[in-house]
Amino acid sequence: MSSSTGPESGLPVRMPRPRQPGRHRRPEPLVAPEGAPALVLAVPGVPSAATRGLAEEVVSIARSELPGLNARIGYLDGDDAEFPSLRSVLAHAAEERTARYEQAVAADVEGLREPDGPVAVVVPLLAGPDNALLRQIRQSVNDSRVAAELTDVLGPHPLLAEALHVRLSEAGLARADRARLFTVATAADGIVLASVGGEEAVQAAGITGMLLAARLAVPVMAAALDQEGSISSVAEQLRSSGSQQLALAPYLVGPEIDATLLAAAAEEVGCSMAEPLGAYPAIGKLALAKYTTALGIAPQQAQGTPVR
Repeated sequence: MSSSTGPESGLPVRMPRPRQPGRHRRPEPLVAPEGAPALVLAVPGVPSAATRGLAEEVVSIARSELPGLNARIGYLDGDDAEFPSLRSVLAHAAEERTARYEQAVAADVEGLREPDGPVAVVVPLLAGPDNALLRQIRQSVNDSRVAAELTDVLGPHPLLAEALHVRLSEAGLARADRARLFTVATAADGIVLASVGGEEAVQAAGITGMLLAARLAVPVMAAALDQEGSISSVAEQLRSSGSQQLALAPYLVGPEIDATLLAAAAEEVGCSMAEPLGAYPAIGKLALAKYTTALGIAPQQAQGTPVR
């Protein structure tokens, strides 16, 4: 909490930079409001060192976009030791907010008000809807007995189409930049967009798939890794329509599924595979956008950029 002259003792002071004069001055950078709720990234899947590294990079991207952001990581299947569970992270955030308020009361801070509103905004680290995982996340939030707001998943969004394009080009399965007419000998002429979460996830992935198809000028069809026969059926549809060299593009961040399932699906239909979205910068930006939208903060509009 803050007094009229500054924040309470022991907290860092963020001094605003002088505004640049003139009509063409640059817009002031957005910073996290004083006392804003924590952004808690809800990470699904079995925790591992690789998962932690990915989540930390996503959080780092979000912090770089919004200085002063209080961002934390909660694992859906965490053990509260090496990998803090979502429930314990929310409880700790609530305890910290209470402790800050009590410290301010003891310091007799002028104009002090008891904190209200959510303690945290929980953002699922999911590209598309997965009702089973979302129910688990919601249950963890409820079990924590903490006032927290749960956002929607990250997609569909043009930035995810950009991320998919980059992952495909990194694997040599797509042109990096159509404008340069750079030919990739192994470029795919049909993309199977692999999602998890059943039919709803396939439909959501299909929206991003249309954006990806526009970028690559090749057909893109979504399929469900967790529905038997879905991947092979879509691959057959693409081949029957003329595509001969297919590629599997995971519409997944990564932790939400066992990587061996992706490899098995690609082998089943006889095609090459790109890497999951991972900690591509768009993931951190979209997580932050979900947070700022939930709080009614006006962030800079996230835009897709050409792949170079």
